[in-house]
Amino acid sequence: MTWLTELYSTHPFWIWLAVGAVILAAEVATGTGWLLWPAACAAIVAVLTFILPNDPVVELAVFAVLTIASTVLARRYLPGNASGDGPDINDNIGRLVGKSGRAASAFENGQGRVFIDGKEWAAVADGDGPALDQPVEVVAADGAILTVKAA
Repeated sequence: MTWLTELYSTHPFWIWLAVGAVILAAEVATGTGWLLWPAACAAIVAVLTFILPNDPVVELAVFAVLTIASTVLARRYLPGNASGDGPDINDNIGRLVGKSGRAASAFENGQGRVFIDGKEWAAVADGDGPALDQPVEVVAADGAILTVKAA
């Protein structure tokens, strides 16, 4: 165990950088966003080891305070959807609302198929059903069925 204390006392910068890299690797593996801030805080503490006295207790306390503060502030002030321009990017159907396309088939009894964003989708008409190749606009999405109106 003495080798670890000797290593830490001689190279605290690299130890904290390694801790940050391990936490960042865990964040990349999970993609949750919760571990991004502790990884950044470990990097900050690594830089602070040049300024702070070589005291592991002080460094751990700084790391803990920075991690808690940055995580709370990030969750409070950063938007859940970083682009801020619409629904979740993983919702491939909800993002189609407002998009334009064309009718891939003639609508019969208010039902048909539309071609939007390079894919063909089942659709129901809002009002009169569009004719074949007529431009349409998506007004809603329910499951995998789009509600469209003639554009």
